[in-house]
Amino acid sequence: MKKTCIVIAIALMSLGTAFAQKTVKLGHIDSNELLKIMPGRDSAQTILQNEMMELENELNNMKMELQQMYNDYVAKESQMSDLIKQTKQKDLQDKGARLEEFREMAQQRLQEREKALLTPIIDKAKQAIRDVAKENGYTYIFDSAVGVTLYEGGDDILPLVKKKLGLN
Repeated sequence: MKKTCIVIAIALMSLGTAFAQKTVKLGHIDSNELLKIMPGRDSAQTILQNEMMELENELNNMKMELQQMYNDYVAKESQMSDLIKQTKQKDLQDKGARLEEFREMAQQRLQEREKALLTPIIDKAKQAIRDVAKENGYTYIFDSAVGVTLYEGGDDILPLVKKKLGLN
């Protein structure tokens, strides 16, 4: 009787362990490779490049104006009264501050624009990854682009995601 109870207990524990263990299926994807081939990415990059060049041109024009003002100030400084010198110095400081403010605003504007243009593309890629993971029974998908994959024993799902998105 004692042996039967022990055998039954061991069988129940084994059965419970088998039910408790969930099959884990791992996959990985290089998100950078996926984003390189996403539709709309190239046009978004072109728009960002054009806006960046426009802002850089304006910044360069402002720098040239400031440099010209400074050169004029230095050339005529010896002939200026103290009041005019102070006024010109204040003008130079104000122009320099406006240039720096423009630089900061331009950087912020580019970051906001990049986010606005790329977020829909990234969201579409993330959704495709989620869909492929669900459809193929993956428990975890690791992004090998960010270096978090320590071992690539899982499946590379990039071909499946490409197929889902209709990409080559």
